[in-house]
Amino acid sequence: MHPAFSVIFLTTLIGAGQGLFVALYLAELGARYGWISAVPSGFYAAGSALVIVLMVLGLIASIFHLGRPERGWRAASRWRTSWLSREIIVLPLFTAGAFLYGAAHWLLPPDTGAQATPALGAVTVVLSFALYVCTGMIYACLKFLQEWATPLTVVNYTLLGLASGFTAATAYAAFAAPALAGFFGPGALALAGAALVTRGASLVRNARLKPKSTLATAIGIKHQKIVQKSMGMMGGAFNTREFFHGRTRATLRAVKWLFLLLVFPVPAALLAAGLAQGSAPLLAGAFALQYLGLLAERWFFFAQANHPQNLYYQSMA
Repeated sequence: MHPAFSVIFLTTLIGAGQGLFVALYLAELGARYGWISAVPSGFYAAGSALVIVLMVLGLIASIFHLGRPERGWRAASRWRTSWLSREIIVLPLFTAGAFLYGAAHWLLPPDTGAQATPALGAVTVVLSFALYVCTGMIYACLKFLQEWATPLTVVNYTLLGLASGFTAATAYAAFAAPALAGFFGPGALALAGAALVTRGASLVRNARLKPKSTLATAIGIKHQKIVQKSMGMMGGAFNTREFFHGRTRATLRAVKWLFLLLVFPVPAALLAAGLAQGSAPLLAGAFALQYLGLLAERWFFFAQANHPQNLYYQSMA
């Protein structure tokens, strides 16, 4: 498939935002039950503002994927059957939940806020995981794209989003509440390790796939020997632009190893060093490099999917 950078930015930005909110809520619960040090409510309010910024940036990026942005609201009308429609509904609900959670921490008196924020946070966390499922299922439900049609697609979207969110929370805490960096950092490392296992499993699975379609089934001609001589056109068309990335196998291999390095070992090393030294710049660098790696990972995710129509349209005589 041809990777659309608008969707790449959308999925990586909102995934990190969702993970950041989950991290904030777990920290609040940990402080409430005495597992970790308590911090002022402003920490959670500012953190929620960062979540909203990530979500809004993702929404802005998604606008560039719409041919007619003014009609984008209609995409929510098919919520009974479409995972995309469900995502469009859940995304603003989650963003609104994050806003109310942050506003409660900022505006309500401590006693009142202590009663309201746990409930608001719990509902928003549920919406966060619902959004991970909706986003992942947009691709996992497409059975004719074998690389995506697996539960690992949803699992990877969830774990990678949570890992990047916890890494962002570690960097944020290093500047705003250093005592909490030691809480978020190990979570980020554990989630990245789990994501490495599941993303590696998907890479191994996809490398072993055998195409179910052939040139004969693609064009509807039953013959043992079919040779393509021409596409019947002088240049590219919608099919050649939108369903094939146009890059070489060497480029795909390079991007794969790039994201494997940037998403997993490099930020893990920076996180470990940053936590050991109490260095906020190192922790911020861990998130920045991991996010760059996620952009490469998401590009590879789309480019690796081989649409059956490419049996006919991917080459021109």
